Amino acid sequence: MTKTLNRPPASTPAPQTDLTTSGGGVWGDRVFAAVCVAAGALVLAILALILVTTTQQSWAALRDSGLSFVTSPRWVANDPDGDGPLGPRFGALALIYGTAIVSLIALVIAVPISIGIALFITELAPRRLRGLSVTVIDLLAAVPSVVFGLWGILVVAPAIVPVYQWIHDLVDGIPVLDTVFGVPVSSGRGYMTAGLIVAIMIIPIITSIAREVFATVPEADKHAALALGATRWEMIRGAVFPHSFGGLVGAVMLGLGRAMGETIAVALTIGAAIQITGNVFQAGEALPSIIVRQWGESAGQHRAALIGLGVVLFALTILINLLARIVVRHAEARMKGAAR
Repeated sequence: MTKTLNRPPASTPAPQTDLTTSGGGVWGDRVFAAVCVAAGALVLAILALILVTTTQQSWAALRDSGLSFVTSPRWVANDPDGDGPLGPRFGALALIYGTAIVSLIALVIAVPISIGIALFITELAPRRLRGLSVTVIDLLAAVPSVVFGLWGILVVAPAIVPVYQWIHDLVDGIPVLDTVFGVPVSSGRGYMTAGLIVAIMIIPIITSIAREVFATVPEADKHAALALGATRWEMIRGAVFPHSFGGLVGAVMLGLGRAMGETIAVALTIGAAIQITGNVFQAGEALPSIIVRQWGESAGQHRAALIGLGVVLFALTILINLLARIVVRHAEARMKGAAR
């Protein structure tokens, strides 16, 4: 005899709501996209307004000086030694040179230290020490620039002159090096001191971004490299650095932007000498520092020329960032081609 089993009727699955086709989801996506586009357009509009406004305010000096505004190394508000009648002469080349030298010195010092600290925090430091290191880095980033400047002019500059002299004596007679590390200025205020102070200021910025970039490297890639017999350094070189290249370039560019735009600390430590010299121990001047130094006593064409320096600094920053993006794209394309 056959028994019939009473099975419960199969439950009908509940209909699923497609959030992408529902009215709320579509409107939410549209609103979010519109907000993102508006935010991006607002940033571009603000940058364009800054460029247009500052160019208009500085047009009198830019028009009168012409191309010599960026090619002449002479900057004087009143030129009694000129060939013609007394009048101002504004050339930004020496100031551009000073900004470039200070920024380069700062990057050469800060980038290796920042990457080393970021690698230590993400790869080597114990958990307790990691938290303490992050806290110290964040506190260093919160120190006002005027404090760094005062510390540089009161403590660092007088104390570092013997070091500069020792370096000069060490390389004296060696071609090129005896020019780069020439006789130091007695006050200690010069390109190298300003670059050193700016380097300390940008280390927290580069370190924080580099640490976040290193944290995005997949753990599977690291474990795979170690499983294949790679040492820790080989794992970092083969797995961490290639994955983090674009982010590291962005961190360096952000630090470079801060270094090029730093004002008070550079004004206090660079020495205020408008000149082009290969000796990094000599005094100099930079674009932001001369603006803050001469703004209070400027008027008319002199003030227009100072605003023109701001336009030049703005243009240099944009140009360097565009070049950095091109470098990153080429490097990423080369890495993808090698991976295939």
